[in-house]
Amino acid sequence: MDLEKQPAPASSLANDTAILLCNLGTPDAPTAPALRRYLAQFLSDPRVVEIPRAAWLPILHGIILRTRPAQSAAKYATIWTDEGSPLAVWSAKQAVMLRGWLGEAGYPVRVLPAMRYGQPAIAAQLQALQAAGVKRVLVLPLYPQFSATTTASVVDAVADWTRHSRHFPELRFVNDYHDHPDYIAALAASVRAHWRREGARGDKLVMSFHGIPERNVRLGDPYAEQCRKTAQLLAQALGLENEQWQLTFQSRFGRAKWLEPYTQPTLKRLAAAGLASVDVICPGFPTDCLETLEEINMEVRQAFLQAGGKRFTYIPCLNDNNEWISALSHIAQTHLAGWITPATKA
Repeated sequence: MDLEKQPAPASSLANDTAILLCNLGTPDAPTAPALRRYLAQFLSDPRVVEIPRAAWLPILHGIILRTRPAQSAAKYATIWTDEGSPLAVWSAKQAVMLRGWLGEAGYPVRVLPAMRYGQPAIAAQLQALQAAGVKRVLVLPLYPQFSATTTASVVDAVADWTRHSRHFPELRFVNDYHDHPDYIAALAASVRAHWRREGARGDKLVMSFHGIPERNVRLGDPYAEQCRKTAQLLAQALGLENEQWQLTFQSRFGRAKWLEPYTQPTLKRLAAAGLASVDVICPGFPTDCLETLEEINMEVRQAFLQAGGKRFTYIPCLNDNNEWISALSHIAQTHLAGWITPATKA
């Protein structure tokens, strides 16, 4: 055999290849100064707040960053753990587990977690990978549904880094996996496991997704459609009838109309109408965070019970669930095709 035509060993290809596992981000600590830094970066992103800068920045720095950091810090304090922010903890664990699962499948690639806002920053992680000699990077956002406010912002951050680099690795991006069979199966397995642990299921399964302004959808953002598709597929996988589940959107910010129905008002209405028990899952969040642990499992829980509901159970995010990491591994393998192929795996 002509040695020059032999494929490169899988190990050398893998050592040159990495995955950047991107999540939204988190403050460094549950304190007002830390929240001020985090919110300043987050809410300054034009992908997140699509208001002309000249109008928005005075509001952000003159009003919001003077009042909201202390309020948000108090909420973060209720979910903070000895290890730190749940979102950061789970994201780091997912990166370690994904590397292990891919290694077992013959893809011993590097996997680093990165945050769009906060630390470890996307630019810093990309710089570290380049310094380590990585030649190919798959950017895998932990956003199952695509939105310009999330996934596109990750692409922006990567582009900003390349804009200031003389040379950079070959790049690929995963846009979404909202209807990937393994992702849906992992969600369904988590719901079934929850029902087994509880010994019962609620009268209705509420699937709460993070909301975005309705205007974004009118301008072409596919997020709402993808959330509905995820919810429909999950309901089908669980064998639920239409009246047994409900799609809602949470985390509204500002006065603009966001995607409806809103989660908390819907839960209050259902309780007032006589619904006794409900299970709530947040399929768009692969890691537990402020929006799931505090907003859903504390604020929305209280609202439902105060409105007359009798039993509220929250189904945790996928976090370090084996079915989820397996799904993430399969998603990554699809996008690694051509970089590391079955013909070159060990």
